[in-house]
Amino acid sequence: MATSITRLLLSGLWIATSIASAGAPQDQPAPTSSPENTWTTELHTGALWSIGSNASPLDYQLLPQLLTLKTPAHGHLQTGSHTWVIRSRASLEITPVIQGPESYFIGVTFAPSLECWNASRTLSTFFSAGGGIGWMDSQGQTLPGAQGQDFNLTWFIHTGLTWHITPHLSASLGARFQHISNGGQNDINPGIDSLGPTLGLGWSW
Repeated sequence: MATSITRLLLSGLWIATSIASAGAPQDQPAPTSSPENTWTTELHTGALWSIGSNASPLDYQLLPQLLTLKTPAHGHLQTGSHTWVIRSRASLEITPVIQGPESYFIGVTFAPSLECWNASRTLSTFFSAGGGIGWMDSQGQTLPGAQGQDFNLTWFIHTGLTWHITPHLSASLGARFQHISNGGQNDINPGIDSLGPTLGLGWSW
């Protein structure tokens, strides 16, 4: 299941990158001060639904709220009129569980962010895969299919397209897959696999 999700999200990234390539000016030089070389704060909201048969049989719906800090680019690779960069990202996640026996998940995650920017720095694609830790009000001791302990591990894949409205302000549309489980620390460990869309706003500084 995880392999299929990865292939699906990578296919979406390829399509988004193709869109960026088609719309990129071929003769416009990159600005001297580029937004990928700045710190960026982002707010993302999303809606994720449980998928697959490798996790809890219960129907979960999560509403992740993410506050993310991105570093300036660690390196650049120029391919024609496009620039590929790697950045680091750290996120605080506060996720209400609006369907499912638990009521919340709160955690922190860390990941690299692979980004492809067009020449005018108005459009970029991103792909991140990483993980972290978190806490939830587990109910698995009394309800079959619920989570077995409060402390959990999580990993995610997040990909999408970002429009840079001004040199500082940006908006994004993406897709996110997230897995939450205790990693076998408890005999009760059904886990949650979820997938859905995200929307975001960012500010570069």
